[in-house]
Amino acid sequence: MKFFFLAASGAMLSLSVIAQEQPASRAITTDEYEKAKTFSVKDLDKDTYVKFENTYVLDRYESRKPYFITGDDGMKKRVDMYKLILKDGMQELGTMIYYTNEKGKLYKVCLPGFKADSKIWEKYFTDIHAIDKEEPNFVLKLSYILSKEFGFQLYKASTGGKDISKEAGTYGTDICFPGNMKVSMADGSTKMLSKIQAGEKVITVDAVTHTAKETIVKELSVHEAKNYALTNILLLSATEKRSATGTDVQLRTKELSVTPNHPLLTTTGEKHAGEVKEGDKVLCKDAQGTAYKEYTVFYVNEKAGGLQKVYNIVAESGDTFIMNDVMVMQKGKN
Repeated sequence: MKFFFLAASGAMLSLSVIAQEQPASRAITTDEYEKAKTFSVKDLDKDTYVKFENTYVLDRYESRKPYFITGDDGMKKRVDMYKLILKDGMQELGTMIYYTNEKGKLYKVCLPGFKADSKIWEKYFTDIHAIDKEEPNFVLKLSYILSKEFGFQLYKASTGGKDISKEAGTYGTDICFPGNMKVSMADGSTKMLSKIQAGEKVITVDAVTHTAKETIVKELSVHEAKNYALTNILLLSATEKRSATGTDVQLRTKELSVTPNHPLLTTTGEKHAGEVKEGDKVLCKDAQGTAYKEYTVFYVNEKAGGLQKVYNIVAESGDTFIMNDVMVMQKGKN
């Protein structure tokens, strides 16, 4: 997830993040933020209203049952949410999140209310990214759940603002990919784009029938090293099933990095990568690698990718390639 999980910055705090924030709320202090992270719930299944020091209350968020979220690694994580309330005046300070991994290890996160000072948000960003280093894709899984509750703004805030600006990147007519993208080969394997050679067989997929067939590479186009602007796209496929015990989520992800002018085929028509929006749907290879299904664009950002060459395949036939498990249009194909 290196495209998306960047160090967070207070610069992102144009936080109309929690539009549902109640009037009876105030900014959490630094001491309260640190203290909240020490609060433990004895029984996450049964304890829905817990008092601490006769001063603070944890109230089960909207009486929600827990989320059980399973990612590409097949590991099931549990997420429980509680409103953090100051008992005096019943003022909301933020949201406590308890994240339990498959081994039973518990991680605590205090999500500040939108009135919090930027320094507290920086602490929050530091905390969640520290957990992400131990728990791969923690930020993504947490952000998916928060987006269900609070909207996409939280995901944007959590990924921070230290991208190099768009203006820093080179824009031009080159329609290409970074060399580290993985190409789906005809034999079922994947190969780094920069290593593809003429004569090799790759997969092309019919966008209507989802039928895959092989095509032969005529040439690998290589463009000189520049600081190209790149559009980075994160796609999700989430299947939810509610039960008496909670919400089970099967979460699959795909990532693609591409120059902004490269064409992608969405369910609403062909778009340049730089025009793709959150909510667009793009055909991707499924988890088993045997079929193709629609994934939803969850997040898009654009930034300079650093000095590097970019590449594109010229093939004998077909209109598409599968790049990083995502269907992309061939250059010049319409």
